[in-house]
Amino acid sequence: MTIHSIEYGNSRIEFNLTYSTRKTLGIVVRPDASVDVTAPEGSTLEHIKALVHKRGHWILRQQQDLARYPDPAPARDYVSGETYTCLGRRYRLKVLESPKDIVKPTRGWLRVYARDRDPARIQRLVEAWYRARAQHIFAKRLEACYRRVQHLGIPYPALAVRKMQARWGSCPGPDRILLNTRLVQAPIACIDYVILHELCHLAEPNHGVRFEVLLTRVLPDWRERREQLNMMELPW
Repeated sequence: MTIHSIEYGNSRIEFNLTYSTRKTLGIVVRPDASVDVTAPEGSTLEHIKALVHKRGHWILRQQQDLARYPDPAPARDYVSGETYTCLGRRYRLKVLESPKDIVKPTRGWLRVYARDRDPARIQRLVEAWYRARAQHIFAKRLEACYRRVQHLGIPYPALAVRKMQARWGSCPGPDRILLNTRLVQAPIACIDYVILHELCHLAEPNHGVRFEVLLTRVLPDWRERREQLNMMELPW
């Protein structure tokens, strides 16, 4: 691996370069905002830099998005007194011993009933509760949001949910969207923004003027919702 850079407007883009047997150039922006470039064997550095420069706007946009994403959450102890969030509302964790494992959010408390207070058990229960809530809420919001873009002729996508560190959502295929489990902590308005963002990508894959025009058409206040989401501290 070697390190190189290009000048793009007033910005300097550094990238790690490796060669492989692949036939096309690959560019990946990592969660730490570093850039990895994989080029076909035999490619000249001049040609590689020209292709990286061509993708300069996309690279800088990815790095800007990552800079707005909250810092990694501190380690959790999963003991009574910690704060957790769901749909923008904060809950105080209360661990209680019980013959059955149950998680109940009631009156500002996230009550976890467990056979013992082992932090590993409490963590499994809390994360399972978040996953279940995310699957249920995201499915309902996808149904509601899809009605706003149905006229575009895009297919109703399959929904996948998983915990991610550097994205609220993504569009990994022509008929599939992926949402971050942690997004369930945000208010419904922010969840809808992410879902509509990904739905618009089914019609327009690139982050360009056409994409922003389309997103503005279906969600005029998307910039405000994005700012609200990026300013939130989601500790889990």
